[in-house]
Amino acid sequence: MSNFVRHPYHLVDESPWPLLAAAGGLFITSGMLKGFSQGDWILFFLGSAHVLLLSGLWWNDMSKEGGVQGLHTFVVQTGLRWGMALFIVSEVFFFLSFFWNFFHSSLSPSIEIGGSWPPLGVLVFKPWEIPLLNTIVLLSSGLTVTWAHHAVQSGELGEALMGLGSTLVLGGYFTCLQGFEYWEASFSFAHSVYGSSFYIATGFHGIHVIVGSLFLFVSFWRLQQCSFSSSHHVGLEAGIWYWHFVDVVWLFLYLVIYWWGNSVY
Repeated sequence: MSNFVRHPYHLVDESPWPLLAAAGGLFITSGMLKGFSQGDWILFFLGSAHVLLLSGLWWNDMSKEGGVQGLHTFVVQTGLRWGMALFIVSEVFFFLSFFWNFFHSSLSPSIEIGGSWPPLGVLVFKPWEIPLLNTIVLLSSGLTVTWAHHAVQSGELGEALMGLGSTLVLGGYFTCLQGFEYWEASFSFAHSVYGSSFYIATGFHGIHVIVGSLFLFVSFWRLQQCSFSSSHHVGLEAGIWYWHFVDVVWLFLYLVIYWWGNSVY
């Protein structure tokens, strides 16, 4: 009698991607140090391209494992969902540090910034202009991506593509509006604690929007290739969860930084 026992888990094959991706992370951090200290950003951009390329190769292997080889059983899919959920939890605490910094600086403004918030001399954005439009755009994208999710679950490929395509357009529009807002800003990152708090919070959120857009773009392409089914679309679900997280973070950014933070004192 054979001692072989079948189990629902997937033991991955040996892969060079984790080690090479870690080297790319080293290039990025070293490139950032070199860029800030010497103004030379070549290593940073090379490291970023290196990580993007290896991420594509790594995720392509995962896609083949689940879609072609059929190795992503229900237990494996559950594990992937839990992994994405825990990653989003870590991102929540990442942004929580920015909100903590903002509240610490705004609730007790120091004498160095005039004892007021926003600091004296800083012309802040009006919350009812571009910030409100961006809020409407991003919340609308949450509706379209939910439409795409339900369409995939119902097996409606055309509607799913329309929903994802609309989400990508709205995400791109949001990024353009935020870039225009930065271009028109009367203050910079160096303008007291308000400038650094504003740009680091909204800037990292903008990066997350770009990453989420790339995530959904890959899902859009895979959907066109019929890589997802109504019962097997973990990759798409992960992208949708991430996009909803981006939506919620922006809602808090708008309420705290643009609305409440601009009228504390």
